[in-house]
Amino acid sequence: MAIVLGPHQYGKAETRLVRVIRDGDRHDLVDLNVSTALRGDFDAAHLDGDQRTVLPTDTQKNTAYVWARRLVPDPVESWALSLARHFVDDVEPVREARVEVERFAWSRAEVGGSPHGHTFVRSGPEVRTAAVTVGPDAVHVVQGLKDLVLLKTTGSAFRDFLVDELTTLQPTDDRIMATSLIVRWRLTDPPETDWNALAASVRAVLVARFAELHSLALQQTLWHMGRAVLEAHPAIAEIRLEAPNKHHFVVDFTPFDEPNPNEVFHADDRPYGLIHASAIRDDAAPAGDAWRSFTGLA
Repeated sequence: MAIVLGPHQYGKAETRLVRVIRDGDRHDLVDLNVSTALRGDFDAAHLDGDQRTVLPTDTQKNTAYVWARRLVPDPVESWALSLARHFVDDVEPVREARVEVERFAWSRAEVGGSPHGHTFVRSGPEVRTAAVTVGPDAVHVVQGLKDLVLLKTTGSAFRDFLVDELTTLQPTDDRIMATSLIVRWRLTDPPETDWNALAASVRAVLVARFAELHSLALQQTLWHMGRAVLEAHPAIAEIRLEAPNKHHFVVDFTPFDEPNPNEVFHADDRPYGLIHASAIRDDAAPAGDAWRSFTGLA
């Protein structure tokens, strides 16, 4: 039986990059974590250690820095597409390039009741993400959000679930529901669009549906959130949601001879339920390598 070289890629992971945009005394900043991956004619590097077609990963890092100087990385999708096209168009052995970006949010500091020109405060854990793939036959853009933390204090139930001899969980008609979402959505043949406005609109739809739906299960909530995004944005072909269930359990006040009418909870961070769901248009174009991550080949 023959053994052959399978799919492979290489790149530079997690280049931390901050771009300052200076306009007199007023500055803006873009704070990024950038990963690049190249695919192409690199068989010889694996089979024989022949590096003649291999652009060093250090060069990829330097290219990301220089590209941030040449083109302000806002919106990150346009910047990532430009960087990926450079690798494909200008580096001979490269057939396909993928650029993944995390953008960390900062808000302008308030000093004396006014926004300060060059001082910023980090804005919570939420991270904007983007992944672009530029290949010989297609371009894919996947936008996303990571660590979007949502919680509602009522409007969620969980009951009538399957029970066996090891089940201890009690049903409830009224519980806290909380999660830290990872959400990604795919655009096929991505149009020229206001990427920042699209991301903000998708976020608003997700939050509104989470808030408004009376949830009988986190699975149900994710499906309705995903469907609402596709209904609102025809350009989006598919959305994938990953949601850890951040459990909150009512503290038993029986030993204290006091009532606890769903007011005091224990926040239990481990172990947690982990729910995945997706919504896709039945006529959507194939995903190709759109979901293929920098850190994996699948």
